[in-house]
Amino acid sequence: MVVHSALSEYLSISFSEDKEIAYLEFYQRDEGFACSVEELGVFLQRNKVLYGVQWDIVQRFAEHPEEYISGKVPIALGKAPINGTDGQVLLGVSMDDNDRRPMEKEDGKVDFKELIRLSNVRKGQLIATLVLPEPGQPGVAVTGDPIPCKAGKSAHFKVGKNVLLNDDATLMYAAIDGLISYTDKGKINVFPVYEVQGDVDYNTGNIDFVGTVVIRGNVLSGFTVKSEGDIRVSGGVEGAELFAKGSIEISGGIIGYNKGLVSAGANVKVSFIQDGNVTAAEDIIVSQSIMHSNIRAGRNVLCNGAKGLIVGGTVQAGEKVVARTIGNTMSTATAIEVGVLPELRNEINDLRQQLRLLLENADKTKKALYLLSQLAANGSLPPDKVALRIKLNATQQSQQREEASIKERILEIERMLEDTDLARVEVVKTIYGGSKIVIGRYTRFIKDTAERVAFYYSAGDINMAPNV
Repeated sequence: MVVHSALSEYLSISFSEDKEIAYLEFYQRDEGFACSVEELGVFLQRNKVLYGVQWDIVQRFAEHPEEYISGKVPIALGKAPINGTDGQVLLGVSMDDNDRRPMEKEDGKVDFKELIRLSNVRKGQLIATLVLPEPGQPGVAVTGDPIPCKAGKSAHFKVGKNVLLNDDATLMYAAIDGLISYTDKGKINVFPVYEVQGDVDYNTGNIDFVGTVVIRGNVLSGFTVKSEGDIRVSGGVEGAELFAKGSIEISGGIIGYNKGLVSAGANVKVSFIQDGNVTAAEDIIVSQSIMHSNIRAGRNVLCNGAKGLIVGGTVQAGEKVVARTIGNTMSTATAIEVGVLPELRNEINDLRQQLRLLLENADKTKKALYLLSQLAANGSLPPDKVALRIKLNATQQSQQREEASIKERILEIERMLEDTDLARVEVVKTIYGGSKIVIGRYTRFIKDTAERVAFYYSAGDINMAPNV
C-alpha cells in the first residue's frame, strides 16, 4: 500500500500486512531534496501513520536524506497483540506411565524391581485444579487502529467415578482412596482396585497400592506387593512378599522356598503352602496342605479340606487348629501350637534368649568387679582400674534393671499362657507320631498314631479326647 502526500512527489509510505510497521522510502531520487522534521511529521500524519513514530529516525532522515536514497526504513512501529492463554486442567498427581525407569538408590545402585509409580490418592486429596483462561491484550497498528487478539479457550473437568468438585468447579478431589486413572474421553476417575493383567515380574516391578490389588497371574520370587486393602492372586506365589491390611486370597498355592512372607491384617485363604511363611491377624484357611512352613494365625488355622494335611514346620494359632491329617508315617517333626497369640509365644522365646545372654554377661561383670575389689582391698588398684571399676558398677546396675524388666514381662506372658480355654487342636482323621501339641505353656509329644481326636487343656495337662 503506497500513500502520497505533499512530499508524495519524492516520498512514499508503505505498511506491513498486519500494519504493525510503516516504511518510508524515496519515491523519486533528487540530489537537492530537503525537508524539515515538522514537514515529515505532517507527511506521516496525512498518510495515516499515527502511532509508534520513530522520531529519532525522522530527525535523522530530515538531516541526512542522502543516507536513505536507496531502500526503505521503518518509520513507525505498532504494538503487537498478545493472545490469551487457554485454560487447562492441572493434575496434582503424576500420571506419566512412560516414566517406568528402575529406581536408582542413594548408593547409585539400580533396583530393577521398583518400576511402577502408581498414582495413589487418598480420600479428600486434591487431585486436579482448573486453571482459567487468560483474555490476552489487543495490539495497536501504526494507523492507530486496534489489532484484535485471540482470547484463551476455557477448559473443563471431565468428571469420572469417585471424584468430587468444589462449588465453583475449579478443584477436583478424590472421594475414596484409590488409583487415579483416565478413562474414555479423558474422564478422571479414582478406582479402588488395581489390576495386574499377568505376572508380577520385571515388567511390572513391585506394587504398592492404597486399595485392593488383583493379580491375574503369579507373583514371582523376590517381588513385593503391598496393599492397604485386599490382595487377590489368581495364580501362585513364589518366594515373594505380600502385605495386605485386609485379606489375601491366592487361588494357586504358595511355594516359598523358605523365604518371602505372606502377611494379612485379616485372613489368608490359599490352596496349599509349601516352604512358606504366612501370618494373619485372624484366620488362615488352607484347602489342601501345609508342608514344612511357618504359619501364624491370630485366631484359627483351618486345613480340613479334602486333603487337609499339615506336615513339617510350625503352625501357631491363637485359638484353634483343625486339620484332617497332622504329620506322616515318616514321623516328620510337626509342631502345632495353640492357645496364645503367636506374637506372644515368639516374644517369650526371644525374652528367654535375651535373659540367658544377659545373665552370662552379668556373671562376667560380677567376676570382674570381684577382682577389682580385691586389688582395692590390697591398696594396689591403679588409677585406670579405678575408672573401670566405676564403669562396671554402672553396667551391673543397668543389667540388674534390665533383668528385672525381662523377668516381669516373661511372668506376664506366662499368665496369659494359662488362659487357654478356647485353645483346641482337632484332628479330623489321623495324627502321626513325631507331632508335637503345645497348648499355652504345656507340651505333649505324640508317640503313637491316633484317629479322630481332639486336644485341649484341662487340669494342668493336655488331654486327648475323641473328636466328635
